[in-house]
Amino acid sequence: MVVSGRSGADDATADEAAHARTSLDEAAAAPHGSPPRAAPRAQASAPGRPPGIAADVTARCLPAVVNISTRRVSRSGAAPRTGNPFFDLLRPFLGGGGPRESRSLGSGVIVDVAGVVLTNHHVVSDATEIRVTLSDGREYAAVSVGSDPESDVAVLRLRPDDDRALDLQALPYGNSTELRQGDSVLAIGNPFGVGQTVTMGIVSATGRAAMGIADYEDFIQTDAAINPGNSGGALINLRGELVGINT
Repeated sequence: MVVSGRSGADDATADEAAHARTSLDEAAAAPHGSPPRAAPRAQASAPGRPPGIAADVTARCLPAVVNISTRRVSRSGAAPRTGNPFFDLLRPFLGGGGPRESRSLGSGVIVDVAGVVLTNHHVVSDATEIRVTLSDGREYAAVSVGSDPESDVAVLRLRPDDDRALDLQALPYGNSTELRQGDSVLAIGNPFGVGQTVTMGIVSATGRAAMGIADYEDFIQTDAAINPGNSGGALINLRGELVGINT
């Protein structure tokens, strides 16, 4: 249906004319010298804040995004000299020395209330210990139950210390193939380990490949800020559905 702007102007003119005729009729019917009728008072609109779609979606989704910290213990450095010329020649290639510990941070997304978390493979690869912290501060140990380095995706399962229910909130899956350039998206994660952070942007492109990040690449490109520590976090649409894992 097409509504012409001119038709609206004609309707307004007709209404004004009818109102003028009514006013004249009322004036003629009113006794001479009667005080003029007061104009009706405008109804004040109820106070309220403007709608915040992104804020509402964020509030619903934050409990399903987690912080991940990992600990890795590895042996590094050259092997000590033995005095044997043959072994000393191979010393740079043998490795050795004492164990070295490293720690790293990342993000993850709860996709099942039974305690299943999606993240990036590189966030948890070779981890000796994995700890997951929820948005409300609860912390659990986690184990990797599946990991695919080619697509850089890993699946974790939380390991609670007791048999009590985890009481988790999971993000529903969206359909990333329906994303279009220009669609608004939110990125939620734990950049630089400062805590949960939300950034907003648009889908800049879909199907990005040959970027040298993973062996299998079919990336969603977005201008939402994604920093170190965001890896493994959620990319969500404005329906609050998971459409990607940030890398």
